Parts: sequence; C-alpha cells; structure tokens
Amino acid sequence: MQKPVLALAFSGGLDTSYCVPRLAERGYAVHTVFVNTGGTSADQRAAIRAQALAVGAVEHHELDARSAVFDRFVRVLIQANVLRGEVYPLSVAAERTQQAISVLEVARAISATAVAHGSTGAGNDQVRFDIAFRVLAPDLEIVTPIREESLSREQAIGYLEARGFPVPPKSGAFSINRGLWGTTWGGGWTHDTWAPPPAELLDPAQRVPAPSDIVIGWERGLPVALDGVSLAGHAIVDALSEQAAAYGIGHGIHVGETALGIKGRIGFEAGSALMLIAAHRELEKLVLTKWQGFWKDQLGRFYGDRLHEGHYFDPALRDIEAMVTSSQQKVTGETRIHLGPGRFAVTGARSPYSMMDRAVATYGEENRLWTGDEAKAFARVGAIPELLAMRAEARARGAA
Repeated sequence: MQKPVLALAFSGGLDTSYCVPRLAERGYAVHTVFVNTGGTSADQRAAIRAQALAVGAVEHHELDARSAVFDRFVRVLIQANVLRGEVYPLSVAAERTQQAISVLEVARAISATAVAHGSTGAGNDQVRFDIAFRVLAPDLEIVTPIREESLSREQAIGYLEARGFPVPPKSGAFSINRGLWGTTWGGGWTHDTWAPPPAELLDPAQRVPAPSDIVIGWERGLPVALDGVSLAGHAIVDALSEQAAAYGIGHGIHVGETALGIKGRIGFEAGSALMLIAAHRELEKLVLTKWQGFWKDQLGRFYGDRLHEGHYFDPALRDIEAMVTSSQQKVTGETRIHLGPGRFAVTGARSPYSMMDRAVATYGEENRLWTGDEAKAFARVGAIPELLAMRAEARARGAA
C-alpha cells in the first residue's frame, strides 16, 4: 500500500528534524521543504539538505523565495514604516507566511495529501502556518507533531539520539531564526524579562570598521540603488544587512503581545530593516502632507498587527496596501545614512518632490507667502478652541 505523501516545512533545526522520523513512524512519506527567505549561505543550505536526508526525508526540496518575500511583504513594511511596538520590524511574520505559501506549491507538485510544520502550541508561528494552509489549501490535512505531543526540546533531542539520528548543532536553550528581514532569538533567556541576552546579541565580537556613509536611492517608496549602483530590493536588504552586522547595528529586544494573547519576548538583529525604515520615513517627511503621514501611520500599525498575527489574507490588508501604494507616488529621491560602532543616523534626504521650499519660507527665520500681520491673525484664531475651553472652565468654577 502506498504511503500518503506529506510536505513538511523544514528549517533544519531541532523541531523539524524530529518531525521527519516521527511522521515517517506515523505512516507518511515525508518530503522536506526548505524555503529560502534569506539569511542563509550556500554551505548552510547544503547542511540543511544533508540534515533532512539524514533524518529520513524521502526527498528534499529547496525554493528561493527571497524576491517573493520582498515583493509581497517587505515592500509594504518599508512603505508603511512598520515597527511593532515602535521597536521590532516584524522579522519573522512575513517570512512564515511566504514559507507556508511555498510549501503548498511543493505539496501540490508532489500530490501531497497533508502538510506539516514544526511549531509548538505556545507561539505565533503555528497560527501563521495554520491560517495560510487553511485559507489556501482547505483540502489538505495539517499535521503538527511538536504541538500535538507538547514536546520539550529535551525530549526531541532524546528521541533523535535514541534512534541514531543526528541532532542539529545549537539545539539547546534557545532557537535562532534567520531571514531576509532579520534574525530573531527565542527561548532560554527570553522567558525571563530581567535576564540579559547572550553577549553575541549585545556586544558583537568583531572589530568594527571606521565610520562611513552610504546613500540609498529611492523610487516610489522602495530602495532601488545603493551608493549609485542599481540593485534588486532583496539584494539591497542583504547588502545593508552585511554592513549593519559589521558595525554591530540593529540589535535589540522586544516584548509584546502574541497572537495567542500572552506576552512574548524576543531578541533580534535587524540592522537593514531598521535603517531602511528610518531612511524611508525621513524621505516621506519631505514629500507627504501632514495628514498623509498621519493616516499612513495609523493604517501601517494595524497592517503590522494583522500580519504579525498571521492574518495576511484579510481583505482589509489589500485595501491598506492600495492606500500605501497610492501614498508613495512621490517618495522618490536619496537618503544618506552615517554608520558608526553600534549606531546609525539618517543625516540627509533629498527629493525632486520636496515640499521644504526655501523660496517660500525658512522655518524660524523668514517667510515670503504671508505677512507678519497675517501670521499674528493666524495665531490669534488658532488659540480660539483653547480659549473657549478655559473660559467655560472659569465660568463653571465661578458658578460652583
């Protein structure tokens, strides 16, 4: 009798390494699927393939989804300046949804009847994978051994060792997720909000280069060039990530709400994301009106929340994307970023659409579009709401 075919989202880590032989024991022909969303070298991807085959995969599949992650997700995260809790650039959320989409592509190609992931029952990833699978492939069974068995990391290690399967390196206290939009640390020290992170997160060991400047070229709210060289979006992200890592830029810790309603804490390294969002925001300040910026901020925060919690397929997000895209028509120009040890600063922005026009006025110094008397009248009229409120309060106190 032919075994049912299953496609497993495979990272090469402990949990997914456990899933392969465990699912085989349950009668599935397990195909592993590694979706390259950035952050891995050719040697690392080769090691992931070797691990998949060593733990019993029938076949290992690898898909390059870096462009898809940028075009579908990172594009909007930059244009909407999305930082969860004003700190964290959603390094994992977008990539998990794309991984689910890509796993389903393989599942259809191999005629799978089931899909699987290695998420636990306590985190956000299970929700992201499950929602994508249910929305895009409601006919496929979803199998989740780690969640179903409430397995600890120690139990997973013991299972692999007892059967002679290789245990991935660094499978102990915490997990590391690397991708195009950043790297996150979870487990171990992140469970105690007073516990400090490992030294590698706060204090990069390598010697940093001398301070330097980089110039990013922008078209319609997207980075298109680095120091005058045109590059694809994901290539710019990768190049900035290398520079940020060399300077020790972009390391941080975030505490926030999870999809399950509990608090969660992670460490992250996302220098490229933080630099791009900061530079983009400065360019926007030159070319957008006050209320364009205001409503973008509100909708961008909502967009980030829904994406973080796995609801990328909510039709409301397509509406927000349309608004964000419309707002970016004039976000074109250049930004300059200064890099130093552990820090960066956006030191310049320019655009042909800049509304900072010295021919009209210079803030705090001179003006040409209005007179001093007109400015005095403007300030007098502007005080009316507060004046009326104060008068009303005074009358109320006098009547009491």
